Amino acid sequence: MLIRDALLPEFDHETANTRRLLERVPMEKGDWKPHPKSAALAALATHVATIPGWIRPTIQQDSIDLANAAPPPPATTREELLALFDRSVAEGRAALAAADNDALMQPWSLRSGDQVFFTMPKAAVLRSFVMNHSVHHRAQLGVYLRLNDVPIPGMYGPSADEPMF
Repeated sequence: MLIRDALLPEFDHETANTRRLLERVPMEKGDWKPHPKSAALAALATHVATIPGWIRPTIQQDSIDLANAAPPPPATTREELLALFDRSVAEGRAALAAADNDALMQPWSLRSGDQVFFTMPKAAVLRSFVMNHSVHHRAQLGVYLRLNDVPIPGMYGPSADEPMF
């Protein structure tokens, strides 16, 4: 079995859930923060929207150097946010669908200059640094929405706002 064939259904399921949450982000409250140390709502939503796009550089490169990276500017409208997410998902999915086992078993490192935070096989990076990272920030975004009285869609079944019965 190809590793990609195990990862693609999870990717598709999680990105569909993420899109449902992003569709509800109140971009008119883009500067809102639950705490002074927190990211602003639009910045967090933009981060969530761009994470699937990390798949391509993870597969095509041996590392990413955070010293040379800058976050994208926050989206300003829901349409812009969703378009960014849809492009990120399409790019990430295409890269994953084309990856073979040899490529996915190559080592990949997250670094900042000379400091290496971790090195793992690319398949493990896709699960942890990309997909799990996305779910983590999606949950964080869900808290932001809850605190702004935005109904939360169910991710793995009903939510308090979308009960089963």
